[in-house]
Amino acid sequence: MDLDLAGKRVLVTGASRGIGLAIVVAFVGEGAEVVAVSRKCTPELEATGATFVSADLTEPGAPQAVLDTVFETDPRLDVLVNNAGGGEPSAADLLDPFGGPSESWEDVLALNLRAPVELTRAAMPALSRSRGAVVNIGSSAARDPRGAPLSYVAAKAGLAAFSRGLAEKTGESEVRVNVVTPGGVRTPLLTSADGYAGRLAASMGVEHDTLLAALPEQTGMVTGTLIEPSEIARAVLLLASPTMPSAVGSNWVVDGGLLKTP
Repeated sequence: MDLDLAGKRVLVTGASRGIGLAIVVAFVGEGAEVVAVSRKCTPELEATGATFVSADLTEPGAPQAVLDTVFETDPRLDVLVNNAGGGEPSAADLLDPFGGPSESWEDVLALNLRAPVELTRAAMPALSRSRGAVVNIGSSAARDPRGAPLSYVAAKAGLAAFSRGLAEKTGESEVRVNVVTPGGVRTPLLTSADGYAGRLAASMGVEHDTLLAALPEQTGMVTGTLIEPSEIARAVLLLASPTMPSAVGSNWVVDGGLLKTP
């Protein structure tokens, strides 16, 4: 299937590993020109040949500064993928019913909600010229808050609402805004000992491998296995493709059957 992405200019945030890296690899494979944004570059990201821009998107003014850098050599932008997210919850945040103190909320909201909103705002003029697409990466936690800090749940729920609302506002300019909502994905966030799942296991007093093995069943994933990042990337490519002009304001759930509501 030709997705008509060859030659398109694509910006992907949180691109150094996990879902973001898989998205970069997928777009490069389609012949797109990819700008990859993350705090640090990794050997795996460098190997894709994507143009790397270093940025901490939680810093004030960082989204606009990233776009200024991207547009220095080329004013085009066809696709924006707001993938950067997650965070570094402490054991206390994981156990706190409020998802941590106000400082934790500020950090989580800055990364998972404010940064994609401001980056989309800064990118909209270029996306309007190209009649492009925005794909935001959500989380099943927005609809099933078990096992995630409430701060993260609220931020991802806010991102979903923002995306749906913005899709209504950008229809006339033919900029399509959509969301991909993953469930449990096999990324360093879960598999790394110092990632979210590793810290959760430590706070619960169980082995990390034991928690990972039980995670799909305990969260209700009917497939019984974690999702590969490349599967999320394929959903992103379809929503970004100009061959899907009627995909507007949608939220594509790729969660292994975790969410039980239609």
